[in-house]
Amino acid sequence: MLPRLAWLLCLVGTLIVFPTWPPAVSGDGAQGKGKPKAALRVNPALIFVPQRIVATAELTGGADDFQDYYCPKIEWIWDDTTTSESTEDCAAYEPGTSTIRRRYTADHTYKDPGNYDVVFRMKQGSKIVLSLRQTVRAQGH
Repeated sequence: MLPRLAWLLCLVGTLIVFPTWPPAVSGDGAQGKGKPKAALRVNPALIFVPQRIVATAELTGGADDFQDYYCPKIEWIWDDTTTSESTEDCAAYEPGTSTIRRRYTADHTYKDPGNYDVVFRMKQGSKIVLSLRQTVRAQGH
């Protein structure tokens, strides 16, 4: 006589595979680890010159100590022959202790009509670790 489970499987004619427990985790295995996502917003994106805009680059999710984004050199390219750069004086990177900055803001005034690609770059030395782009449409009166 077959054991009850085997008899039931023979009767149904289908092998049922149950998932392993605990369930497998894809990716790095933990929420909040790895590379943060990044977005660039320019406000307003449609202007009448001369007008000031505010650009904001924001990092969300990922690890708070993501090494590539720790204490970077920041470069804003305004696409009108001007750029802005900034660096911070930071302590040496320590995994699990160092915290990345999640928000960068800069403003710029456009004086001439045209379409301008605002570019935000995050650098470690000469290496670009993050680059974001947003277009501003500047119209004359």
